[in-house]
Amino acid sequence: MSDNVNRISFHARPAGGGKPVAAGGAASAPPGTHIAIYGKGGIGKSTTTSNISAALAEAGYKVIQIGCDPKSDSTNTLRGNHYLPTILDSVRGGNKVHLADISATGFKGILCIESGGPVPGVGCAGRGINAAVTLLRELRLFEEFKPDYVLYDVLGDVVCGGFAVPIRDGITDRAYVVTSSDFMAIYAANNLFKAINKYAPTGGAKLGGVIGNGLSAVYSNAIIDDFADRTGTCVAGYVPRSLVVSQSELYGKTVIEANPKSEHADIYRALARHIADNDDLVIPQPLGTNDLRDWARDWGDRVFNLDNLETGAPAARVAA
Repeated sequence: MSDNVNRISFHARPAGGGKPVAAGGAASAPPGTHIAIYGKGGIGKSTTTSNISAALAEAGYKVIQIGCDPKSDSTNTLRGNHYLPTILDSVRGGNKVHLADISATGFKGILCIESGGPVPGVGCAGRGINAAVTLLRELRLFEEFKPDYVLYDVLGDVVCGGFAVPIRDGITDRAYVVTSSDFMAIYAANNLFKAINKYAPTGGAKLGGVIGNGLSAVYSNAIIDDFADRTGTCVAGYVPRSLVVSQSELYGKTVIEANPKSEHADIYRALARHIADNDDLVIPQPLGTNDLRDWARDWGDRVFNLDNLETGAPAARVAA
């Protein structure tokens, strides 16, 4: 890649991110392409989302990233780890809330917002997302900022009513799920597929794809590929485990900002390009609980075959 790291090719989208237009020519949804990125806690969804945002902004797009996690750390690496008041904290203060009170401009002009969560031990974290989205609409954020892309970084361990808001209520039209090859991450991804499968037919978000993150084992890609194939989905990209990601986060930056010429920066750029250009959305077909466990057990036999670990190719099932 040349020294001009901004030279990245995206297909042009129509105004409003290609969203449907209502009768009379009025847009039926807020400006921009709205994308929900889900994943099990600790899987690296915030790291992935922030680097995608950074790559899109680097390419010249107007981007908003909204953290929908009670930890309120989604946008940290886009703004140098500086403190940012959350929407729920500001609302609890009882004063009229302005956009300037709950947002910060980060890397390449990315508008950073954190929904926040309830007082620890009190209330439902998921409801905070609903309250946050309601306030942002009242503030006419999307009409005023006119973003090309809005990324919602959403916790995906439990898809309760609150956490399902971004994919349930027409806020986003597409979702991506971040997972590793570990069983519990895939279990969470399969549950997210169940939520998308439920809401997509009635106007909820469809699935854009799976993002494999933090991959290190030789069989990691094969496991994620097989899971995607069995659930009627596709893989948007793979992000191997790397110290460059940890180093960048210690600086309070994304890889795109801290290490723009690194291999991982190009991986995130390719992932952002795929997400920007992809309109092939699907309704996933999640595995049943017993089918998922049988599938995992089968892979357990494969990955513990020493020859398979050396060659990286799936081996035949070993005798129980």
